[in-house]
Amino acid sequence: MTTVPTTGQAVRIDAWVWAVRLIKTRSAAAEACKAGHVKLNGQAVKPSQQVVAGDRVRVWVNHREHHVEVTQTIRKRVGAAVARQCYIDHSPPPPPKEVLASVPVRDRGTGRPTKRERRELDRLRGRR
Repeated sequence: MTTVPTTGQAVRIDAWVWAVRLIKTRSAAAEACKAGHVKLNGQAVKPSQQVVAGDRVRVWVNHREHHVEVTQTIRKRVGAAVARQCYIDHSPPPPPKEVLASVPVRDRGTGRPTKRERRELDRLRGRR
């Protein structure tokens, strides 16, 4: 079994979110913080905000919100199995595939709708 490298100290939130693999790159983590997609204990934070064990972090990434509780702080990126030991996941389950399948999708390669198809769509949606 792999041990988790702990620092036991406060760590920048952008570094921690990247290290536990919630966001792919450190720069993307910093951008997410600046855009308000990362919240620490319910408050939007800057990338330099410090995170410690016991904090609650909410991250909006890939059209999904992750709710995690920090159990250990790390500075360096680790493997997925080790990263999962650094937080407790309280995220809601993803929507069922039936809901995602019910969204209409155009066939690949058909391109944009023609003017006639747009008029039909507008009529169907009650816009005209």
